[in-house]
Amino acid sequence: MDSVPALDEPLKKTLGGTTAKVMAEHLDLHTVGDLLHHYPRRYAERGELTALADLPLDEHVTVVAQVSKAAKKTFNRGKGVRLEVVVTDGSGTLTLVFFGRAAHHHERELLPGRRGMFAGKVSVFNRTRQLAHPDYALLGVDGGPQDVESFANRLLPLYPACKQLASWQIAKAVATLLDTFEADGWQDVEDPLPRTLREGRALTSLPEAFRRIHLPRTKADIADARARLKWDEAFVLQVALARRRHLESTLPAVPRVPPEGGLLDAFDATLPFTLTEGQRTVTDEIFADLATDHPMHRLLQGEVGSGKTLVALRAMLAVVAGGGQAAMLAPTEVLAQQHHRSITEMMGELAEGGMLGGAEQATKVVLLTGSMGAASRRAALLDLVTGEAGVVIGTHALIEDRVQFHDLGLVVVDEQHRFGVEQRDALRSKGKQPPHLLVMTATPIPRTVAMTVFGDLETSVLDQLPAGRLPIASHVVPAKDKPHFLTRAWERVREEIAAGHQAYVVCPRIGDEEDQLAKPADGDSAERRPPLAVLEVADELVKGPLRGLRVESLHGRMAPESKDGVMRRFAAGEVDVLVATTVVEVGVNVPNATVMVIMDADRFGVSQLHQLRGRVGRGSAAGLCLLVSDMPEASPARARLGAVAATLDGFELSRIDLEQRREGDVLGQAQSGVRSSLRMLAVIDDEEVIAAAREEATAIVADDPQLAGFPALRTALDALLDTEREQYLEKG
Repeated sequence: MDSVPALDEPLKKTLGGTTAKVMAEHLDLHTVGDLLHHYPRRYAERGELTALADLPLDEHVTVVAQVSKAAKKTFNRGKGVRLEVVVTDGSGTLTLVFFGRAAHHHERELLPGRRGMFAGKVSVFNRTRQLAHPDYALLGVDGGPQDVESFANRLLPLYPACKQLASWQIAKAVATLLDTFEADGWQDVEDPLPRTLREGRALTSLPEAFRRIHLPRTKADIADARARLKWDEAFVLQVALARRRHLESTLPAVPRVPPEGGLLDAFDATLPFTLTEGQRTVTDEIFADLATDHPMHRLLQGEVGSGKTLVALRAMLAVVAGGGQAAMLAPTEVLAQQHHRSITEMMGELAEGGMLGGAEQATKVVLLTGSMGAASRRAALLDLVTGEAGVVIGTHALIEDRVQFHDLGLVVVDEQHRFGVEQRDALRSKGKQPPHLLVMTATPIPRTVAMTVFGDLETSVLDQLPAGRLPIASHVVPAKDKPHFLTRAWERVREEIAAGHQAYVVCPRIGDEEDQLAKPADGDSAERRPPLAVLEVADELVKGPLRGLRVESLHGRMAPESKDGVMRRFAAGEVDVLVATTVVEVGVNVPNATVMVIMDADRFGVSQLHQLRGRVGRGSAAGLCLLVSDMPEASPARARLGAVAATLDGFELSRIDLEQRREGDVLGQAQSGVRSSLRMLAVIDDEEVIAAAREEATAIVADDPQLAGFPALRTALDALLDTEREQYLEKG
């Protein structure tokens, strides 16, 4: 390497084309900075060797072990030759196998007593675990430690690797880079953390952090490096979000204050109940935001059945009463239709603006979806552009260019994670000035996740259920181990129907698609039967345990009018049992439904199960959710179902859900539009770091929004916010 590279320099300039190509294609590493931030996943040390007896089959592994014996054997009547090398870690053995010329070559190196790092895919031959033609690097050879004593004093970094590039090859490339920077004194590497922050929190410098994470002498080195590098990730991300919040606070918006005696007061007078304390508190927060002259940016999250829709409707009516329009964006036609139906029912004559019999303060509430007929669509568009309709509820059809508003004042986005950022931005751009934004999610988000993913939004939480709402009882039904439990489940459904109630049966798929083996949610690789399907289960129930009951099906591939017809009949009590896919997961509100049976429940995620069961027990009667599974009692899938059955606390379940998922999912495409930049930070475990980073970031941006005094921080921000990501953050 002739010169010291910059952190943003392409790896092909520093490592050569072949290695750089493998790193780019298989490890998503493209620059010098990417490689330096590719941290070891763990460290091997003498005495802490991989348990060879527990190696997973069919996975690419790296082990540190010692050659115990090696023998060359012939086969195929002497025409073929293979070398069998047995290595041990003291607790188990593993056989390395080489054929042909490789057998002669490796016989000279793999001598008994030699230690090395060995990598390959684990297979079984003659009931013996083996690696065929593994890559390896011997310790004490070719620049490695020359004796056991020097090896014993080293921590060996083991990197996330791939078949094409072993861990030690990555380590060698990283060490080469570190040597180059070290020789130059790290002069061209700027530290993104302000000096006062580093000193105030006793954090090590960035060069020292790189040295300690990749070439640690002690475990304390690793701990120091991790503490520093977590701050890098948390702080730079929080600065990005703080700048977004600052920008929003400078944009103009029309204050929306409802007048006394207007539409909102008229609606409140019709409510047959009083708001919960939580609903009043959240409403006060929202109304205070709506009254300001810059756009509200608020996340409304809460438990299933906590009354988020009512809170959102009162916000929309406040805007309409103040002279503006409100739009609610729903992710599916079923949900949009359900919202339209429930909102018009709640408003009564107040939703009949311009119609005979409509109340004096009434407005018009229109529905706009992609499947509407041309005449209905034209009428809805006309109502929007003239201002006749104060409230519109729709799907992505709302954001088409042809849709124009008279004066859009509030956008409510239901289930934000189901929309692309561009879709939300397109709707917000339809206001004369930026409209206020209220994001709703029925998936409870731990505080640290909300702070990281939705850090540019103020957060309101509804954690109270309305008065009189009874808790939902949940039970696991082990259908394979105890088939009589499933029989009893169908008996319970019949009992609820006999008592005048209704039931849901939820299945993982529709049934008219090709059968495909599906994996359970915990990633068990064992082959399983295809997941149960709506059409097949409905047919079996009609002929079997639910014979004589009124059973209908609902799924996403039905025609819109057919879906709406089924939901109307179910809501009207004309259907006893609705067999459906997860189209009923959110927003569907049938208070008379008291029992839900979820088939193959282990194929759903924790949060999704919590959402589904929230569809029952929404009236005065208690709800029951039965989680049916074929998985064995000791499996992770059954443990997950047990956790769901054991608590109704959605925030606790969301923590369990997050802990079982990859960290990258937290800032994955669903939330931010790009892959996660979090390599060291764990949003559940590092709550204190995230909170402290937010405080520091907010203070710095308040004093210097353009970061003119922090050029290194600005550079780090540019690296985090490539053009694509910058656009996502700008659009929100």
